[in-house]
Amino acid sequence: MSVTFRKLYSALVLAGAVVVVGAAPAVAQTSLLNVSYDVARDFYKDYNPLFQKHWKEKSGESIELKQSHAGSSKQVRAVADGLEADVVTMNQASDVDFLAEKGLVVKDYAKKFPTNASPYSSTMVFIVRKGNPKGLKDWSDLVQPGVQVILPHPKNTGNGRYSYLAAWGYALKQPGGNDKSAQEFVGKLLKNAPLFASGGRDATTTFMQRKIGDVLVSFESEAELIAKEFGKGGFDVVHPSLSILTEFPVAIVERTVDKKGTRKQAQAYLDYLWSKEGQENAAQNYLRPRDPEVLKKYAAQFPAINTFTVDEVFGGWSKAFPAHFKDGGTFDQIYQVK
Repeated sequence: MSVTFRKLYSALVLAGAVVVVGAAPAVAQTSLLNVSYDVARDFYKDYNPLFQKHWKEKSGESIELKQSHAGSSKQVRAVADGLEADVVTMNQASDVDFLAEKGLVVKDYAKKFPTNASPYSSTMVFIVRKGNPKGLKDWSDLVQPGVQVILPHPKNTGNGRYSYLAAWGYALKQPGGNDKSAQEFVGKLLKNAPLFASGGRDATTTFMQRKIGDVLVSFESEAELIAKEFGKGGFDVVHPSLSILTEFPVAIVERTVDKKGTRKQAQAYLDYLWSKEGQENAAQNYLRPRDPEVLKKYAAQFPAINTFTVDEVFGGWSKAFPAHFKDGGTFDQIYQVK
C-alpha cells in the first residue's frame, strides 16, 4: 500500500463514512464533499437538496453533494491527512484555525463570509429526564454529588469544549469568581461524568438509548433532533441562567478546490447558507438564524437566554484552546485527579 493511499485510507476511516445526502442527480457534473461535525447530519441532509435545486436553476449544472460527520477535531485531522473536503463546516473556530495553520484554509477565512463566517448560532442547554426528577436548573446543580453528567470528550469535540467553557464561564461570573474557583467548579462537573462520549450524537445515544446519566449537556438544536428520533415524552429541556454562544464557522478547503476546479461551486454552496432558504432551514433545525427577520419569525422556539462569547471571556479560541485543551492544559490538570 503506497504512503499516499495509506494516508487517504486512514483519513476515511477516521472521518467515518462519507455519504451522499439528498437525491443524487442522474448525471452529476460536479461533486462536492462537505466534512462537518457530528450532529450536523440532519441540517445538511435538509440543506443539500435546497442548494442542488438552487444551483441547477442558477447555473444549469447538476451537482452531487457528499457529507462526512464525526467529532469535529477528528474531522479536521482527517482533512489534514488527505480527506478531500471541498468545504468544512465546523462547530468551533479552533478546528478551522488548525486547517488554516496548515495552509489548507485561508487565514482570514472568518472575513470571507458574513457574521464571522458562522451562518447560524446556538447555545448549550441541559436535556434531562422527563419531569426533571433531580431538579436540575443551573450549572451549579450539575456539580452536586450523585448527579451524572453526559457530555462528549472536551479534548476531542467542539460540543465537549463548549460545555466545558460554558461551565467555566458560569463559575467565573459568580460573585468572587476567578480562574481558581472556575477550575475547581469544572473539576467537580467532570468528576460527575461517568464517561466521555466520542461525539455529540454518541452522547445523545448514551443518554437516550443506554439510559446513562441524569443530564445531557448539548447544543440547543440537539434537543429537537432528539425529539424527532425518540419522541418528546422522555425528556425535558432546561435553559440555564447563563450559557455560551456557540458559533459554527465554515470555510473553503483551498487544496481541494484548486485540485478539482470546484472553487465556484464550493463558494456558492457556503454562500447559500445565508440565503433566506438557508436561514429558514437553520431555524427549522433549531439553529438560531443570523437573519433578523427569520429569527423574529421563529422567536417562539428560541427562548431568551443570557450568553457570553469565547472572545469575551477567554480572549478568543486562539487563547482558549491552548490554555485548556492542548496537552498539559487545564483539562489535563483537572482530569488527572478525577
